[in-house]
Amino acid sequence: MKPVYCAILTCLLSLQVAAQLMDKRRPYTAADTLRGMLSPLRTSYDINYYHLDISLDIANQAIKGSNEFHFTATQRLSKLQFDLFENMDIEKIIFKAQQIPFTRKFNAVFVSFPQPIEKGSKEKFTVFYSGKPVIAKNPPWEGGFIFSKDKSGKPWVSVACQGLGASSWWPNKDHQSDEADSMLISVTVPKDLQEISNGRLRSKVEKPNGQLQYNWFVNNPINNYNVTLYVGRYAHRADQYAGEKGELSLDYWALKEDSAIAVPHWNADVKPMLKSFEHWFGPYPFYQDGYKLVQAPYLGMEHQSAIAYGNGFKKGYLGSDLSNTGWGLKFDFITIHESGHEWFGNNITTKDIADMWVHEAFANYAEALFLESNYGKKAGAEYITGIRKNIRNDSPIIGTYNLNREGSGDMYYKGANLVHLIRQLINDDEKFRSILRGLNKTFYHKTVTTQQVEEYIIRQSGLNLQKTFDQYLRHTGIPTLEYQVYNGLLKYRWAADVKNFDMPVKVSLKPGNFSFIYPSANWKTIAADKSISNRSFKAEPNFYIQLKAVN
Repeated sequence: MKPVYCAILTCLLSLQVAAQLMDKRRPYTAADTLRGMLSPLRTSYDINYYHLDISLDIANQAIKGSNEFHFTATQRLSKLQFDLFENMDIEKIIFKAQQIPFTRKFNAVFVSFPQPIEKGSKEKFTVFYSGKPVIAKNPPWEGGFIFSKDKSGKPWVSVACQGLGASSWWPNKDHQSDEADSMLISVTVPKDLQEISNGRLRSKVEKPNGQLQYNWFVNNPINNYNVTLYVGRYAHRADQYAGEKGELSLDYWALKEDSAIAVPHWNADVKPMLKSFEHWFGPYPFYQDGYKLVQAPYLGMEHQSAIAYGNGFKKGYLGSDLSNTGWGLKFDFITIHESGHEWFGNNITTKDIADMWVHEAFANYAEALFLESNYGKKAGAEYITGIRKNIRNDSPIIGTYNLNREGSGDMYYKGANLVHLIRQLINDDEKFRSILRGLNKTFYHKTVTTQQVEEYIIRQSGLNLQKTFDQYLRHTGIPTLEYQVYNGLLKYRWAADVKNFDMPVKVSLKPGNFSFIYPSANWKTIAADKSISNRSFKAEPNFYIQLKAVN
């Protein structure tokens, strides 16, 4: 995501994406390991259900409440780890009506049970806590709680914590590999405000002192960083979409002061988006929980079934075109990109945040597919090649495992171009579409690794794509096709980081026509039209590579 204005836009974009991702240059610490590593104290139990029950003290920017953990022991255990930032106070932990001991180290909490819990047992405990959560400095890139005000000066509150961690504001097993199968989110706020969270509203309960509790139930597995809340003076508009699995509820929540412009603006994109994405990716993954767009006091976030929207009701990205092609102004970036995450990021979630490219590459490519569905294949291709100007090739897309470290911000634009490149290599759009749909069906409501995604695409495509994945995901640069054209012959080879790199590519063996060649690390020769020269030789633009003429 990025701000505006050509060269300034690209610079600011790089800075903002860098801010969203954790600083990979800082030294690794014991705290990083406790957060990012799946130790036996974490793998020994599987989360089944949470009941998060909190009250907001907006004036003091504080939280007080509890979270009930329901879990299944995956092995015999007497101790386990959950997570809560050390600036938040734990008042007590209750297990079977008794208070049990715990210790803390950095943002990790270690609970000891009075007797061992046997493998396969289903148990629960409740953490009571309070405190002032981290306040976001620049949400969503530097996340945390946002205590803002609307135009009339009324409170407007939300939270965005991807990267920072859900444990910055509520106790949980803060690792992407373990999603709660379902969840109840109860939030108490002043009764003159409304509160919106993930899932469906089950009830509203009057509380003392002019407070009102909202109870939202999430029927589907949900990742911790997607759990959210929005508090403000909202207007609600309900609609429905006739989708692949029946009627999907649509709920639009805009501030009352913006509702007149919000609903028609959202209507312009939402149903065409759902039609496009269900065509390419398969059914919307959360019919039970519905689809919501909620105006937020920050740019946006893919909160499952309750997407945060803050793009100012403008087309493009804050009114700008990230591709400089004109196509980026045909849709609202936040609506389309964040909705794409419902399939890639929320339905398919990576176990380790180091593999976050799976979320961002496919969500970015969803923007091009939306354009293709509504304006034709050429529009989508021009958009995806246009966003290459934002690629930095500064470090690998895959981050560092077991340390809660993402890879390069290139996971967005370079990742999307990798998906587009794979589509060219498959060279069959129906097969490509079946792979996208198959990913969402095979890994429906599951957590995955990069390796699983790679193996699925390789198996279903029938192509040996491993070296392509290795080059674009695990190395910084892109492959260079070295070539020389003379006397009606093309001499060519790959220069790449991956040993024996051998990806096919389409090039201009004839004027105005592109044909596949099959380079390797060794020089090869093929006939070319005599009118083709070193200067006029081209690679098909949909292939994200470099060309280098040699003497």
